[in-house]
Amino acid sequence: MIPVVSRSKMLRLLIPVLSQAGALEAARHAAFLFAEKCVAQVELIEVLEEVGEGRTVAFQSRSALRRREKLSMRDALTRTRAVLDDAGVPYTWKRVFGPPEKTIAAYAAMNGADVVVLDASGFGFFRRWGMLAKLWRLSPTPITVLH
Repeated sequence: MIPVVSRSKMLRLLIPVLSQAGALEAARHAAFLFAEKCVAQVELIEVLEEVGEGRTVAFQSRSALRRREKLSMRDALTRTRAVLDDAGVPYTWKRVFGPPEKTIAAYAAMNGADVVVLDASGFGFFRRWGMLAKLWRLSPTPITVLH
C-alpha cells in the first residue's frame, strides 16, 4: 500500500525491471499516481544479475550470455518506458548489476526513493514471496508488490 502523503510531499518511486515481462503493472500504477499528483519522479532501474553464477558459463562465454540478457531485457525496458512516456511521467533509468534484492535495497537507500514498486506479475508464487521477504528484511524503504 502506498503511504498517505500530503499534497505538498510528492513521492519518488523506484521501479525495478527484473524479468523479460518488464514492469508494466508498476509503470501503470506510477502513471495513475502521477495523474493524481502523488508522484514527482520515477526512477526505473534495470537489474541484471552478474553473469558467471551458474553452470551456463561452462558452455558459453560471459560476453555472449551478457549480450543475450541485455537484448531480452531491452524489450522489457522499452515496453515499460513506453507506458511512462505515454502518461507523461518524468523518469530516469539506469542499468545496475548484482543480486536483485540487495541491489534494489541499496539503490533505494542511496537515491532516497520513497517507495519501491515491484511488479511481480511475471514471477511464480515462491519467487514472489521469497523476493518480498528479502526486500522487507534488507530495505527500510516501503515496498509495494503488484501482481
